[in-house]
Amino acid sequence: MNRLRLLMPLLLAAGLLPACKKEGAAPKITDTVVVKPITPTAFDINSITDTYGDIASFAYYQKWTVYNVHDPSIKKFGDYYYCYSTDVAFGTDVRSGLQIRRSKDLVQWEFVGWVFNSLPAKGSQFISSKGGTPFNALWAPYVMKVGAEYRLYYSLSSAVARLSVIGMATASSPEGPWTEKDLVVTSANDASIQTNAIDPTVITAPTGDEYMYYGSAWDGIYMLKLNATTGLAETTGDKGKRIANRGFTGGKYNGNIEGAEVIYNPTLKKYFLFISYDWLQTKYNVRVGRGDNPTGPFYDYNGHDINTNEDHGPMILAPYQFANQSGWQGTAHCAVFDNGSGQYFMAHQGRPGVNSFYMDLHVRKISWTPDGWPVVSPERYANVDQAAIASTDIAGTYEKITLNYHIVPGYSDEQTNPNFQVATEFKLDAAGTINGNAADKWTFTAPYIELKYGSGDTYKLKTERERDWENKVVSTIIFTGLDNSGTAIWGKKK
Repeated sequence: MNRLRLLMPLLLAAGLLPACKKEGAAPKITDTVVVKPITPTAFDINSITDTYGDIASFAYYQKWTVYNVHDPSIKKFGDYYYCYSTDVAFGTDVRSGLQIRRSKDLVQWEFVGWVFNSLPAKGSQFISSKGGTPFNALWAPYVMKVGAEYRLYYSLSSAVARLSVIGMATASSPEGPWTEKDLVVTSANDASIQTNAIDPTVITAPTGDEYMYYGSAWDGIYMLKLNATTGLAETTGDKGKRIANRGFTGGKYNGNIEGAEVIYNPTLKKYFLFISYDWLQTKYNVRVGRGDNPTGPFYDYNGHDINTNEDHGPMILAPYQFANQSGWQGTAHCAVFDNGSGQYFMAHQGRPGVNSFYMDLHVRKISWTPDGWPVVSPERYANVDQAAIASTDIAGTYEKITLNYHIVPGYSDEQTNPNFQVATEFKLDAAGTINGNAADKWTFTAPYIELKYGSGDTYKLKTERERDWENKVVSTIIFTGLDNSGTAIWGKKK
């Protein structure tokens, strides 16, 4: 069971999380909190920092922008991208209701408000009826639009193992007001279904059929057929079927899997299932499988059904560290969305290595390998001008990261080390060799660098221009891709 996910709201409210500095007394949870006035200023991207202790107090919530974002769900509605996220904050109490932000460019965000004014009544009543007390916080929302109706799915849990609900609310505007409709799926501390009813995501197939994917720990990710007209379960009481699992590591069950997200890529005619592995504060990482049908099966890079008992790849996002920064851990529970013109993005939380209790919103551009796998940019999206990249621009010295992985079964007690993948120096020589080795060659045919090693390995890395966040450089060349074994390779030019 993902214990900190259950306990975090309570610990934060009490100011008990270690290394979590509390900025004075926690304010009351109320709709009439007096906030300090904000003087509008011109946006400066350099003002976005890794930590934000100076505005951590709830009184400054209007300044949180990319801060205090955990379990984001993002969609573009009209001119704005809207982000909905879990009720949580660094070192302070927050009111329940799911936070809402919006942005026109995925870089400059403004805080809009909350989905609810209090906990949804039906979700709270279900938990109380089973002998539990609902947490005073909502988690892991998912938002979508069906016709003129906006649908918001929320997660509500308790300290009782697996006693959780996923409910739905509707609105006529992405900013609300939202009206609670009903519960979609529930879980309890019994042997009926072993997953936890949190972390929903929904997809509408080209046929019009709708499916929800949900689950955290215990027994993997489940798929549930919805009634497309109502947005609720097609069959009342149905829990769905399991479509993803991890299984055993060294004879020990490794149930640390959650946070599914599913998209359909019409160009590739494939469904992609993104899943988060491991502890949300440290080793949190994103895996992906793909399939031909929304009901599965989904397959990993090696062609294995991701519902089998093994760790699956490719792993396309994991804790990492470039030079001049403390590293980013907890890099998962992703939202995957598009801009309406075929460009996909991934958003997720990132926790700085200097203090893993800060939670920042990261947005990354998604690219696709020549054989149809998604990969993400090694740098956060900054809306950088995509001037053409010439072959003469490629030669030079890079920081390169290979997203390797060390399996450690368990949760917070076991996964105390984020296992940062640290950048190393990597040279693409002007003569067309790699790191001065005559047997290893590189060539460039825009937008791909092709690496050909003397060992026989050959693979392509997609290039683009992106901001160098660690060094506050407006634009540099980055690359991303998968090697022959499906391991993600990142780089940025110095």
